[in-house]
Amino acid sequence: MSALDLGLRGKTALITGGASGIGAAIATALAKEGVAVCLADRQSCRDTLEAIAQQGGTGYAVKVDLRFEDQVHSMVAQAIDDLGSLDLFVNVAASLASESVTRMMLTTWNDILATNVTACALACRDVAIHMIGRGQGGVMLIVGSTVMYNPAYAQAAYRVSKTGLKAYMETLAIELAPYGIRVNMVTPGSFPTPLVSHLSSEQRWAAAREVPLGQREGQLSEVAPLALALLSDTFSSYITGADVPVDGGLHLRPLYFGSSEEVKRFNS
Repeated sequence: MSALDLGLRGKTALITGGASGIGAAIATALAKEGVAVCLADRQSCRDTLEAIAQQGGTGYAVKVDLRFEDQVHSMVAQAIDDLGSLDLFVNVAASLASESVTRMMLTTWNDILATNVTACALACRDVAIHMIGRGQGGVMLIVGSTVMYNPAYAQAAYRVSKTGLKAYMETLAIELAPYGIRVNMVTPGSFPTPLVSHLSSEQRWAAAREVPLGQREGQLSEVAPLALALLSDTFSSYITGADVPVDGGLHLRPLYFGSSEEVKRFNS
C-alpha cells in the first residue's frame, strides 16, 4: 500500500477464504497495514501466514468447512479468542462448479448455496452479535462477482448465490447501521484465482477480451486497495450498503463464449 494512513493499524480482522486468491491478497494487505488477521479456509493457510510473517505481521488460521453451522460458529469464536476481538470481517470464501441447467445435481446446488450464501449469513450473524455487544462499531466486507451482472453458461447456482449475497448485504447494512457497523461489497470480475483454475486458457482469454479496460484479467493487487479503503473508517466512514465493481468495466458487457450449437451441447 501507499504511505497514506488508512487508520487500520492495531485493528483485527477475520477473513474467510484466506488461503489463496483474493482472500490471501486482502489478508496480506491488511497485515501490512498493521492489522492482526485470522484466516479461515478448508485449505492450508501456510503460504499466506508465511507471507504475513515475512512482512512482520500477525496472523492466525482456522481450518473450517463453511457448509456446517457448528464449524462457522466455532470459526468466529476461535478468531475472537485468537485476536481478542473483531474489528473487521471479510467474507471471500466461495465454491463454484460448472453444471448446465439440465445436468444440475441437487448436491452441487446445495453445496454452492451453503458455502457462498448461508455460511456468509451465519458468520455475519455471529460477528454482528460480537460487534454489537462490544459497542465499538465495526466493518464487514463481502466479496461478490460480476456474474451477478453477466449470466454465465453452466453457472446457475453460482450466479444465484452471488446475487443472493448482494441482497443479503443490503439488508445487513441497514440493520447494523444503528450500531455504527458498516457493510459493503466488492465485486471482482476476471481475476486469476483458484475458482477459475479449471478453465482453459482459451476460455479465460474469451472472458478477458470482453474487459473494456485493457482486455485483460485483473491482478490480485488491484483488488486489495479497494477492499482496504472500504474497510477504513478514515476513507469510507459514510459508505455502507454499497456494491463496488473492480472489474475493468466487465459488468457492462455480456459474456459469450461460443456459438449456439456449442451452447446446445451443454444440455444435450
